[in-house]
Amino acid sequence: MDNALYVGLSRQMVLRREMDIIANNIANIDTNGFKVESLIQKTDPAAPAMTLGGPKPVKFVAPDGVARDFGQGALVKTGGPLDVSIDGQGFFQVQGADGPRFTRDGRFTTDPTGKLVTQGGLAVLDEGGGEIIIDGEKGQVDIGPDGSLSQGKEAVGKLGVFTFANQGALEKTGDNLYRNVSNLSPEKATDATVRPGMLESSNVKPILEITRMVEVSRSYEQTAKMMDSAADLSRRSVERLGRAQ
Repeated sequence: MDNALYVGLSRQMVLRREMDIIANNIANIDTNGFKVESLIQKTDPAAPAMTLGGPKPVKFVAPDGVARDFGQGALVKTGGPLDVSIDGQGFFQVQGADGPRFTRDGRFTTDPTGKLVTQGGLAVLDEGGGEIIIDGEKGQVDIGPDGSLSQGKEAVGKLGVFTFANQGALEKTGDNLYRNVSNLSPEKATDATVRPGMLESSNVKPILEITRMVEVSRSYEQTAKMMDSAADLSRRSVERLGRAQ
């Protein structure tokens, strides 16, 4: 297999990875707080597959990570008593199985013990890292713009809303959750506003993602045709050189 086929194959592998990311974006159009992703690519110089008359080095294409757009999605009014969204930069903190997790999905509810939890059953934490307990017999919960929760005149707690100086420190862990993979502690989000009775939509733009999907599909087909042409040229060259004189 010569250099053209190696380069084409590396391009196809990257395109397949990019298509997976686009498909995931489209699948999460209706996921609250989901952030759109895109593939980062890089040039990967390597020794050529064949040295006769070939450039040195050959430049292959390779994936170089996934970029995540943390831009805010639209805020949609739901009227849910425990639905909340963040207007601005910040994340709610919840208790994962092996440490704190962060999310923009504010579809909260209570478990049988009155603990405020996510749809997945994880405890929602206050600004001090403690659990929030709501007494169902004390009436409706009021949520203030600073995240404070109260029932009548009694304070219940305050939602922890945190931000990161470098959002690249956040790694996806599934279920619309992130974990902090850096050594830096998150900071309290002083500029964010909590909006009760509203949820944040994903920031995926469907038309843009479908357009990207079409472009990736066409690029894959064009690369396949290029590889077929290169393989056919190589085959014909071998046949002519091997023909008896």
